[in-house]
Amino acid sequence: MRAYEIDSPHAAGRILALMMVSDGNLAQSELAAMNRSGILNYVDLDDGAFQQLLQDLCQDLLTSATHGFVQIDNAMVDHLLQEIAHPDMRRQLLKAMWQIADADGWLADGEAVLLTRASAVWGAESGFGARAIGG
Repeated sequence: MRAYEIDSPHAAGRILALMMVSDGNLAQSELAAMNRSGILNYVDLDDGAFQQLLQDLCQDLLTSATHGFVQIDNAMVDHLLQEIAHPDMRRQLLKAMWQIADADGWLADGEAVLLTRASAVWGAESGFGARAIGG
């Protein structure tokens, strides 16, 4: 898996791309939801760069496929999530990730796992979950 600079547009874009393919299907409604969210502007990534990131992610995932199946373990997901360190970027990405997951009206297992991991890793490291609960 490629490594990107912490809090870079590429690191953020890869998280979004992973969200889109985590259900095994790249739906047009998910792309539309991402565009409506404005997250690409927030992370300073244009459509062409995002499409390239999506393609790069898929290539990276296919190189680790076993017997035709692509699986990402929690350690790899955590590593990718840790490339985002800024608490506000984490919040904005998590919000956009939920919008992408909700876009097709169905929360797939892969989407739920990624959202849970992002909430756990980012919340534990930045404390944004504790602030939301504690006021």
